Amino acid sequence: MPATPTWPPKSTPRLFVEQLLAEGAQVQIAGNSAHYLLGVMRLKEGAPVKLFDDISGEYLATVSNAGKRDLVLKVETKLRERESVPDLWLVQALIKKDRFDWIAEKACELGAARFVPVLTARCVVDKVKEDRLRAQMIEAAEQCERTALPEIAPLTKLDALLKNWPEGRTLYFCDERGGEQFAPISGPAAVLIGPEGGFTDEENASIWAHSAAKAVSLGPRILRADTAAVAALSVWMAAAGDWN
Repeated sequence: MPATPTWPPKSTPRLFVEQLLAEGAQVQIAGNSAHYLLGVMRLKEGAPVKLFDDISGEYLATVSNAGKRDLVLKVETKLRERESVPDLWLVQALIKKDRFDWIAEKACELGAARFVPVLTARCVVDKVKEDRLRAQMIEAAEQCERTALPEIAPLTKLDALLKNWPEGRTLYFCDERGGEQFAPISGPAAVLIGPEGGFTDEENASIWAHSAAKAVSLGPRILRADTAAVAALSVWMAAAGDWN
């Protein structure tokens, strides 16, 4: 059935798939996704499912074969192209696992194009599980009707990040020690958020000395790292992103 104002229903589940989508394609679903569609949503043959692949956009599919542990979906109609996103990166120092996962989720919801984990002297952890971060982003995108996922950059040390910083990309340094009013302008940008305990004096000096860095304030109150990340993304999106 072609898409209409009343079809598919608002209750139609959305699912991210790794397979490149196109009208007429067959998509096999297994594992946790199949359990959700079959065991939780109780889908039968002919039921609609929305699919997106982070490349070609969002499609309407229907269940063509429902088994006990897997199902096959037939892609019927393209609903929309992959959304465009502002060229904004979130550069986030590692913090405790659950809070870091939460930041990744919110970075996806708020429309960051790239998520850059960075290792600093005061980080309480020193490893990142990219599959966990991607899973958080996928779940957020499925629930929030996103069709684009942030790229996840490899974990890098702060000194290497600064040394290899791309020319022409503004680095808004959210410095709890003070900075100018955060008034972002359009163009390639990133926001840098520190770890629990903040940056060391040496790190702070290195960032301030970088030609791309602009030290900015997030207001009169000290914010936790996860709160600061959401606040900075929101301010940038409202001023220079796709909220205006």
